[in-house]
Amino acid sequence: MTQQYDESSVRVLKGLEPVKERPGMYTRTVDPTHICQEVVDNAADEALGGFARRIAVTVHQDGSLSVEDDGRGIPVGEHPTEKLPVVELVYTRLHAGGKFNKKDGGAYAFSGGLHGVGVSVTNALSTRLEVEVKREGGVWRIVFAGGDVIEPLARIGDCGARTSGTRVRVWPDSKYFESPRYSLPELERMLRAKAVLLPGVSVSLTIERPGGDEIKSWHYPEGLKGYLAELCNGDEPVAPFFAGENFIGPDHEQFAPGEGVQWALAWFEEGAGGESYVNLIPTPAGGTHEAGMRAGIFEAIKSFIDHHNLLPRGVKLMAEDVWSRVRFVLSARVLDPQFQGQTKEKLTSRDALKLLAALTRDPTELWLNQHVEAGKKIAELAIRQAQSRLKSVKKVEKKKGSGVAVLPGKLTDCESEDIERNELFLVEGDSAGGSAKLARDKEFQAILPLRGKVLNSWETDKDQLFSNAEIHDIAVAIGVDPHLPGEAADLTGLRYGKIAILSDADVDGSHIQVLLLTLFYRHFSALVDAGHIFIAQPPLFRVDVPGQGKNRPPKKLYALDSDELDGILERLKSEGVRDGHWGISRFKGLGEMNPEQLKDTTMHPDTRRLVCVRRRPDSDDDTRRMFTMLMGKGEAASRRSWMEARGNEVEADI
Repeated sequence: MTQQYDESSVRVLKGLEPVKERPGMYTRTVDPTHICQEVVDNAADEALGGFARRIAVTVHQDGSLSVEDDGRGIPVGEHPTEKLPVVELVYTRLHAGGKFNKKDGGAYAFSGGLHGVGVSVTNALSTRLEVEVKREGGVWRIVFAGGDVIEPLARIGDCGARTSGTRVRVWPDSKYFESPRYSLPELERMLRAKAVLLPGVSVSLTIERPGGDEIKSWHYPEGLKGYLAELCNGDEPVAPFFAGENFIGPDHEQFAPGEGVQWALAWFEEGAGGESYVNLIPTPAGGTHEAGMRAGIFEAIKSFIDHHNLLPRGVKLMAEDVWSRVRFVLSARVLDPQFQGQTKEKLTSRDALKLLAALTRDPTELWLNQHVEAGKKIAELAIRQAQSRLKSVKKVEKKKGSGVAVLPGKLTDCESEDIERNELFLVEGDSAGGSAKLARDKEFQAILPLRGKVLNSWETDKDQLFSNAEIHDIAVAIGVDPHLPGEAADLTGLRYGKIAILSDADVDGSHIQVLLLTLFYRHFSALVDAGHIFIAQPPLFRVDVPGQGKNRPPKKLYALDSDELDGILERLKSEGVRDGHWGISRFKGLGEMNPEQLKDTTMHPDTRRLVCVRRRPDSDDDTRRMFTMLMGKGEAASRRSWMEARGNEVEADI
């Protein structure tokens, strides 16, 4: 690597170079479907504005894809300030487009395109891109290659004065994508959704094949309701499908005229989920518009249940109880939406939550009161779900995804797969967890920070353990299910040979140790018996000894407790160090240690102190009685008597 770093080292990416340099910042690079979707979205925005009635997509045999619409056509005249044809600007300049001016009568009031980036990215990542525009009686054509103009804009023919539209043909550059093939199922889903969301617009997909073209077209006279029925594959809902729409009128204080929502939803005994869109853009990751509709519908159903006095005593309804059996299609229209990333998979606009909550609540409440029997069936389903949730608190299962336990997000795992060598440190506090992450050997040491004090689990039923987030994370991280002493335990999923409790060397740290040891002794006894549980012993004091001539350089000594500190000081005196010539520091906690100190004293296998915790079978009854007395909820009197009799024996740093 060159050591030179001067003015010439700074590189400025111009035009479409940033897209070619880092395509993953602008689009999905799994396949070219998304860059072609950008072209379809432009055609759909014309239809959303009421200027197009037809969108035709063709997948050609040579690997190209074309999109044609009968909208207004991209302007071909010269831009007033840039002095270039507007169609050329749109395809060659990042952040150039007709969708920025939202509030002053711009070309697009509502659109999915926001940044003026989409088709410029398509152009940059294509070996060839042709644009043909019909507008104002003429047919115009411009051709690009790799984002550069290779055939300047030219008029190639005439058309009727009322004929207009745009046809774009794209040849994606395979070097930017993992697979050069389009995802036809994704393309079909996207086009079908455009047909649903654009009433009166004809959408078609033609796939050229040697034996004859395959043509698909979509038309939904019932709009979202018909589309949802198709998605449900004939499943019978608990109550009839509920479809509606609501839009903001003029002179609203907070939202713009035309903003609003269309929806179709139904409740089922099994299964939930749906599709959501913002200005025709699919949002598979959801966002604030889904949250807003969920809030509005929950409030409406809760009001209906309260009005009809349907809720049993002791049952508290939550939004998830209502929403967990809903299948839906949602189409939001937002003036200036904010998305997460250029791929627009999630809406993040805060105002959208308020907008949809306000617009969905009243129509839903009205529909429920007009269809009382259907409303009562929906209410009954939600109440059953709430009762089931309350029961599940007594038995909380480990969170799983795709059949495999999902590791906690705050777990910093190790790289090695050697279980005997791997170590997990359960660290007190996030700040100490940060130091431990820097101090660890990432090859075989993992860190799981614990927030606050763990639940006293001595009298907690095994099936209730996972209602506590910290215990759930510990169990999932180590890969072993809870079990009672004496029960057969399956340790085949164990992920670490050593599980070390790492807490501060003070009273609070000792308390956390006791709580965790209670958990392991009571609910993970097989780990204790097999010698997998350890206690890390960080020092409480540091002694800084100054240099004593050339042969005795400055050094740092660490003491576990006061007794060990006294021993170190006595030894220093015997070595001739003058009394009081050293400095003594007390660590207030692990977070006060820098990573190097924590590594040297507590984590490095060669320099740490790690105590293995084992159960002595001959004193098991005494141990159990001691835990019951110390941790039992009804043992306050016993604890008081014990402290009065034995309190003077406690050695604690307070």
